[in-house]
Amino acid sequence: MFQNKTLLITGGTGSFGNAVLNRFLDTDIREIRVFSRDEKKQDDMRHEFQAKMPQLADKIKFFIGDVRDLASVKNAMHGVDYIFHAAALKQVPSCEFFPLEAVKTNVIGTENVLTAAIEAGVRSVICLSTDKAAYPVNAMGTSKAMMEKVIVAKSRTVSPEMTKICCTRYGNVMCSRGSVIPLWIEQIKAGNPITITDPSMTRFIMSLDEAVDLVLFAFEHGVSGDILVQKAPACTIDVLAQAVKELFGSEAPVQVIGIRHGEKLYETLLTNEECANATDMGDFYRVPCDKRDLNYDKFFSDGDRERNPLTEFNSNNTKLLTVEQVKEKLLSLQYIRDELSEWENR
Repeated sequence: MFQNKTLLITGGTGSFGNAVLNRFLDTDIREIRVFSRDEKKQDDMRHEFQAKMPQLADKIKFFIGDVRDLASVKNAMHGVDYIFHAAALKQVPSCEFFPLEAVKTNVIGTENVLTAAIEAGVRSVICLSTDKAAYPVNAMGTSKAMMEKVIVAKSRTVSPEMTKICCTRYGNVMCSRGSVIPLWIEQIKAGNPITITDPSMTRFIMSLDEAVDLVLFAFEHGVSGDILVQKAPACTIDVLAQAVKELFGSEAPVQVIGIRHGEKLYETLLTNEECANATDMGDFYRVPCDKRDLNYDKFFSDGDRERNPLTEFNSNNTKLLTVEQVKEKLLSLQYIRDELSEWENR
């Protein structure tokens, strides 16, 4: 699919961008463009891949810019075939204190990326969303919910033969930048207590590779306007913390600090309303775009088809993993294996 093609990743210096580079560089893709606003992270990534894959590093091109600035986005678009749009403000507490910043990046930034992509004739754009966009209670989730509305609305304005626009929605990515597992590992290494918000809180968990798999599934099977969701498992924060402690042989006490600004006790990947039209695709759910126009009269006279019996899919009613299952999932991550090796050789 990507043979001799150019892929642009917005927010490409983040965890997802690094995972895509690791997956794609050693293929016959022509070029991967990393678009972000942080020149330090770009320089670090440049040196990392020059050391790790010197024969392939020339495939990576770096573009300094900000999705908030349409001109800088357009500057990176020439000759691009596909886009993975990962640029976002993702930290729930910081978005609570600076909600307009979340709007500028997550909503207006997405509009800019899609506008530039359509104008440049990009063939496919896959946008990354979050479970916090479903029944949002915080600024980050609300901005991502609006982002999804922009994506679906924009998909109605352009022929899918010209530019296909899809959205993926997923839960917590284990060991991604700013997530809780690296924090706990640092606390264990420092001999400090592990801090958790609420032991009974549940969260979907997936690996970076699974996040990339979801985006590739949307790329290959999604229809323009779709929101695609992976049937991810979940666990309680207590189980996750216990799994990390056992892997590192730690007896660190657990300190409960309470729920932070804007956090939920459980997350939703598929709302009850979305379930009415969702399609079960095995390991994934597909929420198709509502293709109706603003003339609703015909729906009162013609009626609508029967409702799908599927109901809300959330981190309380999905498969809940045990401590051993979480440990197995953690051990599949290179980050955890590297940290364990360093810990054991200290």
